Amino acid sequence: MILSPERAASLQTASANAAPHAAATPVPGWLRQAVPDAKTLAGKEVEDVALAVGAAIGALDAVVRREEKWAGAWRQRLALAAAATTAKHAGRVEDEAELRDAVLLTRPGDDVGPAGRLLLGWLGLSARPAQDLLTEKNLGAVLEAFGYAPDAVGDLAEKLRKCSTRVGTVATLAGAFTIAQQYGFGRALGAWFTDALLAQRLGWAHAVPLLGTEMAASMRSDRSRGAANATIGIEAEKERAKALLAAQARAALRAIDLSAELGRRADRLLAVAPKLRAKGADIVVQRLLSGDAMVASDPVAGMSDRGLRRLFDRLFDLGAVRELSGRPTFRIYGL
Repeated sequence: MILSPERAASLQTASANAAPHAAATPVPGWLRQAVPDAKTLAGKEVEDVALAVGAAIGALDAVVRREEKWAGAWRQRLALAAAATTAKHAGRVEDEAELRDAVLLTRPGDDVGPAGRLLLGWLGLSARPAQDLLTEKNLGAVLEAFGYAPDAVGDLAEKLRKCSTRVGTVATLAGAFTIAQQYGFGRALGAWFTDALLAQRLGWAHAVPLLGTEMAASMRSDRSRGAANATIGIEAEKERAKALLAAQARAALRAIDLSAELGRRADRLLAVAPKLRAKGADIVVQRLLSGDAMVASDPVAGMSDRGLRRLFDRLFDLGAVRELSGRPTFRIYGL
């Protein structure tokens, strides 16, 4: 995170004055070029990377504040990507489709398994109000979702609160990862904490899952930090800060790109919605806009399983939804 509170406030003012339903603006070419990848990072100074990240987060902030109808689906799709990366680095084999199945194809109240709990942990980040994310009660649930015992939650919540008040958002970003490492939680929870702190710092209603998909970058930053500690500690911290900032910038651009893609798909769904005559179709459209996906047998008031399947078939034929499972049965649909 790289925005000072003053910069965040100016972004909020600018966003509030913008048209509430402005069309998604593509990321400008100069910004893509300014955000370093692993090959170009070494030649950058911390200040250069911070400037690029400030621009990337500013662009993302504009997307968040538009509060589009499809924002729920957008955040959940980002949460799914973060969960898949988390599962991979935990040595699990589940990909996005299998994680989605673990949650959507499980009956309410049944155990979704370790991989499913990872997804629920990231979905919670995107769904709960941002101001509630770092409370003791929610942190305990998040730790369990990530496979950790919910011990010393009060102390953890206090450290994260203090981290959020640090002067300089670079310090806040690095601090969230440091706290996770101190408790032995690893990089995934460091990314989760950082996303929550960013949302709170910028006054977003909900957090946007970002850094979970960039854990490989955080691993490189830790390795470079360990190597550099043998020589100059200050330089090691600079390299770590650069890697984390660049990872956040790349994640922000990826989120913006996904928002543009889902925005186009949502426009198609909304365009055909008035043509739907099935009872309960409006509920289905709302669920598709607010979530990652729906099972074709999900209960919808006033609709039979057969009627719901027919509705999805029609939406698919109209190009308004995609079938995400690739199966002939237990089919899953989403934007």
